[in-house]
Amino acid sequence: QVQLVESGGGLVQAGGSLRLSCAASGRTFSGCAMGWFRQVPGKEREFVATISWSGITAYYGDSVKGRFTISRDNAKNTVYLQMNSLKPEDTAVYYCAARAAAGSSTLWSDYVYWGQGAQVTVSS
Repeated sequence: QVQLVESGGGLVQAGGSLRLSCAASGRTFSGCAMGWFRQVPGKEREFVATISWSGITAYYGDSVKGRFTISRDNAKNTVYLQMNSLKPEDTAVYYCAARAAAGSSTLWSDYVYWGQGAQVTVSS
């Protein structure tokens, strides 16, 4: 079992930056690929970024490529999402998720554990 807790969300002006953190607990965090997804009410969950257990492989959604960076610190059981050059369309609830496998995935259905979500609001 893995428990995930996101933090770092908030309100920021367009062009600004935020860093989300996701702290994991539970002995099975080891070997888990991690991902970030976001969702706006009334819309489908959108893939944002994923990183493999080793941290070597990372993929990004087209809408955030070049602006967001995913990273992880396995010693701290924490994954991060650095968000730069934020746009109003980035406004959403951001969810951290963990796979029961080491390889990264862009599909939300491949993830077993989910955090409670962190609200990110970007004003224009």
